[in-house]
Amino acid sequence: MKLSQKAEAFVSHFGEMSSRWGFNRTVGQILALLVVRSSSLNADEISQALHISRGNVSMGLKELQSWRLIRLERIPGDRKDYFTTAGSISDMARTVFEERRKREIDPTLSLLRDHLLDTPVNEEEEHAQQQMAELHDLLELLTQWGAHLNNMSAEQLQSLMKLGAGVSKMLELKDKVVGKN
Repeated sequence: MKLSQKAEAFVSHFGEMSSRWGFNRTVGQILALLVVRSSSLNADEISQALHISRGNVSMGLKELQSWRLIRLERIPGDRKDYFTTAGSISDMARTVFEERRKREIDPTLSLLRDHLLDTPVNEEEEHAQQQMAELHDLLELLTQWGAHLNNMSAEQLQSLMKLGAGVSKMLELKDKVVGKN
């Protein structure tokens, strides 16, 4: 299977960027490939398209399945497993946010709650607890906000983001008018 020049550039770029988002390059490339393809692919086709080993493809597919970003499809009469994305781009973004919350934010909140139950024994511990309490409150607020965003339709979310851009521009204009910069 040969990718178009644009699709190949996208897959390559997505692979490079994925390391900044918490995935390895191969996982990012596999996901990008499945995003740009209109039909599902099996592991051999993915391996050939990306010029990576079948073993790396298998590990990448398992990682993407654990993140719930791809789904397995069966083709009648074919014993191979085929893979495609698990929904729209918006669906996958919501899934990543939800998985990151479960994997990163929830354990941090749990640790902070445990530490905040202890009584500080000196000023240094009191200061540390104040900082931890501030972090806890911020993470709780972000978690609640994320839950609200996750429950919005794609149209509602786009409207909210447009509203946010408008509010940001209004605040910039206000700062210029009152002389702050």
